[in-house]
Amino acid sequence: MVAMYNIAGRQVGSHWLAMATLGAAFGIPWAMTRGGSSKKSTTPPINASSKDEEKFIQEFLQQVEQEDKANKVSGKEAH
Repeated sequence: MVAMYNIAGRQVGSHWLAMATLGAAFGIPWAMTRGGSSKKSTTPPINASSKDEEKFIQEFLQQVEQEDKANKVSGKEAH
């Protein structure tokens, strides 16, 4: 026999409460972690006067990022 509970003036079986609890316990976190819109670029556009200048800027930025990652790994990050 199923235990019945009085919720909002209606009789609800314990098996329905268990299914609702499990659905909420797994469904809400799943829905919250599905991701959202794609990430936008955090850097401003490069307004270079030539292709060579644009290439130089991009290479410089990549070099700085690599140095930053290397410093974080080695623990030499300045505070």
